[in-house]
Amino acid sequence: MQREAIVTDKIATSAGPFSAAIKSGDLLFLSGQTAQDPQSGDLIAGDVTAQTEQIFANLTAVLHAAGKTLSDVVRVGVYLTNMSDFAAMNAVYARYFTAPYPARSCIGVASLPLRAVVEIDLIAS
Repeated sequence: MQREAIVTDKIATSAGPFSAAIKSGDLLFLSGQTAQDPQSGDLIAGDVTAQTEQIFANLTAVLHAAGKTLSDVVRVGVYLTNMSDFAAMNAVYARYFTAPYPARSCIGVASLPLRAVVEIDLIAS
């Protein structure tokens, strides 16, 4: 199966050997996004609510570069450094999706790049 990298200048440049997204067949796999400012590449200031908002802006930019929207998302992975932030993250998350909601997992992790408190990845079709 052929793979195609999705490239956009609307998010920060990757800090490692990975693509923002890969299209393979009918599926689009988005790498995890933290709340990086698209211009500076720095993590934005703010709590899990502010970081989740920035992440959705970044994810939306990658989806748009591939000709997709959040309505095309079928699976979401959420990673939190503090599970007590779940309700605040979920309040933001709920504004971006409608029923039927994507399948989702939410995992507590010890740490994330740039000292982020949340990271989110997606699969779209």
